[in-house]
Amino acid sequence: MSSYDLAFSPSPALSGPSASIALLGGFDLVVGDEPVTVPVGSKRLLAFIALNYRAAVPRALVAGSLWPEASEQGANTNLRSALSRLRGLGRQALDICPAELRLAREVAVDLYSARSLAQRILDPRVPAEELDLNAATVDQLSADLLPGWYDEWMLPEAEQWRQLRLHALEALTGNFIATKEFAGAVTAAHAAVQADPLRESSQASLIRAHLAEGNPSEALYGFERYEQHLHDELGLRPTPRLRRLVSELQRSRPGNRSL
Repeated sequence: MSSYDLAFSPSPALSGPSASIALLGGFDLVVGDEPVTVPVGSKRLLAFIALNYRAAVPRALVAGSLWPEASEQGANTNLRSALSRLRGLGRQALDICPAELRLAREVAVDLYSARSLAQRILDPRVPAEELDLNAATVDQLSADLLPGWYDEWMLPEAEQWRQLRLHALEALTGNFIATKEFAGAVTAAHAAVQADPLRESSQASLIRAHLAEGNPSEALYGFERYEQHLHDELGLRPTPRLRRLVSELQRSRPGNRSL
């Protein structure tokens, strides 16, 4: 069978061990417990289809998005090449039809389970006790979408996920504080701060977590470090709302310094 025929032939249904595509923290295709080696160009193809999850994507859209600088003919040739280089289990991760592509029904994508978790955390109708919050919850929300990838088609998705997970981590910090699970609160807040060190609402979550567990020195140190970083990077000062969180601590400490 030629590569042209291979690229246009339907793929067999995935059978045997369950399969998953990881997009958070980097790309991986795993079948059972075994990672599957995928060529670089085919990784981009699988990632693009995975971001559309169960939706069927026209081949013309796939080709034009993945190879925007190529001619229509060249982009279609590149798509056929990327499909033909997928072998075995890698190929079975897709449902390949003459006019469109979609993710095989049996393939799970980590982004969508993490996104569902974040939305449940942010939903005021879902009680915290129903979420089964633990350290693994923080881990699920701690990774960027395809870090180091700068393709135009994934940047909006990456930013949307970043904003969602930051809001979820901040809300998660509050949930942990409410249930007096202070280690979890600090961990969740640190994950949010690491994702965006200049984001004031994440810094406020971390300060509240330190204060709740009875560590005012950690809270004050974190605030002053943020204050300095914000000034150095943007020439700005923390808002009065954030300053109020540590104002008593600053007043009670001799030799208080502020920018």
